[in-house]
Amino acid sequence: MARSKSYIATPPGATIKEQLNDRSMSQKEFAARMDMSEKHISKLINGEVQLTPDCAVRLEMVLGVPAKFWNSLESRYREKLVKVEAENAMEQDEAIARQLPYGEMAKYGWIPATRNIKEKVINLRKYFGVVELPLLENNQITKIVCRRLAITAKGDLALIAWAQRAKIIARNMNTEPINVRGLINKLDEIRNMTLMPPQQFCPRLKKLLSECGIALVFLPHLKGSFLHGATFMDGNKIVLGLTARGSDADRFWFSLFHEFGHIILGHIGNIDGTTDQDENAADEWSRDKLIPAVAFNKFKENQVFSLDNVSAFAKSVGIAPGIVVGRLQNERKIQYNMLNELKEHYAITM
Repeated sequence: MARSKSYIATPPGATIKEQLNDRSMSQKEFAARMDMSEKHISKLINGEVQLTPDCAVRLEMVLGVPAKFWNSLESRYREKLVKVEAENAMEQDEAIARQLPYGEMAKYGWIPATRNIKEKVINLRKYFGVVELPLLENNQITKIVCRRLAITAKGDLALIAWAQRAKIIARNMNTEPINVRGLINKLDEIRNMTLMPPQQFCPRLKKLLSECGIALVFLPHLKGSFLHGATFMDGNKIVLGLTARGSDADRFWFSLFHEFGHIILGHIGNIDGTTDQDENAADEWSRDKLIPAVAFNKFKENQVFSLDNVSAFAKSVGIAPGIVVGRLQNERKIQYNMLNELKEHYAITM
């Protein structure tokens, strides 16, 4: 028997059991009379196997109840079972839908706006391409590698929603076959873009990455996702998404190179996602690729981090000075309110 708030699905086996009880007939004897195994009869009574037309005819012979009665019972049971399962699934989906940032997603035009919870569930199922929202827990569906500030249950759902939007956009973007070696060869050119305004480097950056099989997507930040960027495989391309969370250039470039790190270090495509070790490795790779470790360590030895010194060092290593400031702040060499005038603020076009 299966239940939901509105429906009860009772298998024909319950009626068979009543008939056996009325006759004081054991399941073993009944199985022999039906010429079926005791295991199959047990599953039939418990509703674990379907009552077939052949079985209905046998029941008519053994119990004297017309086959059409048993066929009708089976048909009604299966219909009610679908309704029970659908209603129970809807309840689970509604709970998940309430945790997703539906309002924000609708505001950005990702899904239709509605206040009806059942309509939200249907829209979200279509958006994610799943028959039930609990399937979003399946790592085979997500496979996301990302840079985040915190991890929460609600934040995980916001992250999955954000990544799905990146995936949808990326599917309409043309890319060459994946070429990680090609990406490595283009890193110096990409690093030089830190000295350009976004209206100049964004088109070029997207083109360079597309030549390496990478679809670069810019998306607005979803509250609660604590997300900077994410990378994942989708079909025959790599999707690299970046949020507009924080408009500081240093955050943008560190997040971008962090995702490059995941790609080059082979972290994407892992079913179980990334480990803390993977994230730390990508962080270290990004730091050293943007600012060479030897040069930065030598610069720090002077312990003089004035505007002129920082600007001169940034020029000597060919990087935007704001990135050096962000690194110094992150390593607590200077306060977070110091030298921010060297930081650029980007307005990235989505």
